[in-house]
Amino acid sequence: MSPFINRLAKETSPYLLQHAHNPVDWYPWGEEAFAKAQSEDKPILVSIGYAACHWCHVMERESFENPDVAAIMNEHFVNIKVDREERPDVDHIYMDAVQAMTGSGGWPLNAFLTPDGKPFYGGTYFPPQRAFNRASWTEVLQAIVKSYTEKRDEIVEQAENLTDHLERSNSFGIETPADNVSKELVDTAFQNIMKNADKVWGGFGRAPKFPQTFVIQFLLRYAQLTGNQEAKEQALLSLDKMMQGGIYDHVGGGFARYSTDTEWLVPHFEKMLYDNALLISSLSEAYQATKEEKYKEVIDETLRFIESDLMHVDGGFFSALDADSEGEEGKFYVWDYEEVRAIVGENADIFCQYFNIKKEGNWEGKNILHTSLAIEDFASQNRLSPAALRVIISDGKRKLLEARSNRIKPLLDDKVILSWNALVNRAYSKAYAATGNVHYREVAERNMQFLLNAFTNGSEWWHTWKNGQAKHPAFLDDFATLIAALIELAQVTADYKWLRLGETLSEEVMKQFADTESAFFFYTNVTQKDVLLRKKELYDGAVPSGNSLMACNLYYLSLFFDKPEWRKRAETMVLSLCDVVVKYPTSFGVWLSDLFEIIYGINEIAVVGPGYNESLKELLSVYIPHKVLMAAGTADSSLPLLKDKSGDGLQIYLCKGYVCQQPVKTIEALRSLMQV
Repeated sequence: MSPFINRLAKETSPYLLQHAHNPVDWYPWGEEAFAKAQSEDKPILVSIGYAACHWCHVMERESFENPDVAAIMNEHFVNIKVDREERPDVDHIYMDAVQAMTGSGGWPLNAFLTPDGKPFYGGTYFPPQRAFNRASWTEVLQAIVKSYTEKRDEIVEQAENLTDHLERSNSFGIETPADNVSKELVDTAFQNIMKNADKVWGGFGRAPKFPQTFVIQFLLRYAQLTGNQEAKEQALLSLDKMMQGGIYDHVGGGFARYSTDTEWLVPHFEKMLYDNALLISSLSEAYQATKEEKYKEVIDETLRFIESDLMHVDGGFFSALDADSEGEEGKFYVWDYEEVRAIVGENADIFCQYFNIKKEGNWEGKNILHTSLAIEDFASQNRLSPAALRVIISDGKRKLLEARSNRIKPLLDDKVILSWNALVNRAYSKAYAATGNVHYREVAERNMQFLLNAFTNGSEWWHTWKNGQAKHPAFLDDFATLIAALIELAQVTADYKWLRLGETLSEEVMKQFADTESAFFFYTNVTQKDVLLRKKELYDGAVPSGNSLMACNLYYLSLFFDKPEWRKRAETMVLSLCDVVVKYPTSFGVWLSDLFEIIYGINEIAVVGPGYNESLKELLSVYIPHKVLMAAGTADSSLPLLKDKSGDGLQIYLCKGYVCQQPVKTIEALRSLMQV
């Protein structure tokens, strides 16, 4: 007879389902687990991870599948398994707690709580035997049991103190809004970024290296508006080195989560939807700024990957591909030298040389494809025309992709997350703006309609969706990214129903998430009661914070709909964080762009008259950071930027604060006015 009840079998999260047959008596997050802990006076173990997490799989194999270890867990603890992507609110609270206790964090995250949910101890990965200066998982469990039995008062006191700390840290960095802001603040932030910039390999900081797309976008915008070439060079160097490195999948397109080394060679092989969405947005701006085809090529290849590997038949996008296949990290993506030669055929010498494929391999005896030179430079060194080299590369990649399709693929995390889909939606709109590829606009429109069908019943919104079932109340990030996507989609389609929906959803955010004591927003809505506390997330981490996006959304919508009170709230939010944003710009990249916009101002552009669609498409391809854009065949009194704007033929208006210059007839004339 089974010693446990399989409580995870009815869950939709692939991560929870992976643990459904462990001998551990897992509970999903919910009232049942907490009621059991309180009735039996047991401490709670909350173990948090996600489907594409390599070390989560390792700890499962080593400890959670071990019947002896599971017996200890089942006897002494109430065990809760959480998918951090499904419940980011839970993850945020206990990640902060573990970081406060240990100085570091990561996944798997293992937090020990009192029966009322207050944390008192935690850590990340624990090995099955003592190693790496870490206690074994069994030793940790036994120590917690002993302390909980013999030193209960100390445990309760620590839990109370830690909970108080989490409450206090909820206002970190929030100050009285700065009165005197100037362009020098943005210059100082730029200088602080460059202190951390890797000027050889691109990116920022040391290994492991993450894409830092928000910082790259700031640098591109800063360069465009100030003429600072160092900023542009660092932004493009970062993108170029990632595109050349192993973090980019040269065979199938798309980017891995991060690089384990300085040179972007060895990735942590999982592919996350949000990383690729954010990189597409940055690459789109790089293409607008440079018109260099290499950026367009990677945009096209990455969006093909997203559509082939991560798209649901109804138009939504799945969450991730695992790093592992057949129990090995990266096995799906790496190659033997002789294998590549056999597949590529007659041009194998050049192909292997270009992608640094060697007999001895470049990672654990295998090869991760990466390039060291631009196509033009490599072609010149090898006495080939760039066109001929492109054909060799394209043909070889096609053959490898076909061969790779016969391998066992990594696990697909097939839940659909509202916020991540909104990031992808925005990326498709930006890719359409940059490239003019109508397919990208059509995908964005179809995906948006899917989100409206799948994630709301008209009055409530949800965070995740799978197999026709939406779950978990939507968080601030879901609303903020969706509103941002609607604003972008409205501008590239000139269909302002999207903009009006963004306005409606922003009003809902004000009702459900606003903090009455500040201009900021809580992560969870006012009716959600199943977490220890309501956090305000401010950092721009792997994804933008809901607060930084809402500041941007309110600022933009205030211009579209002439809502000065929304603009004031956005300015208060940004200026309340001014000091910390300037000091630590790599942790507040979206906030920094918000500050940049407030200080430099936003261009309000209206295109009205016959042929506006063609002019709109041309204008979208021009790199104009910090703009709101509207276009229509005739003036529209319901939209302030289009009100009273008409004349003889096509008219293009450049305004700030609804004060407009004389209209011009061509995009070239507009560019001259703007000096872009």
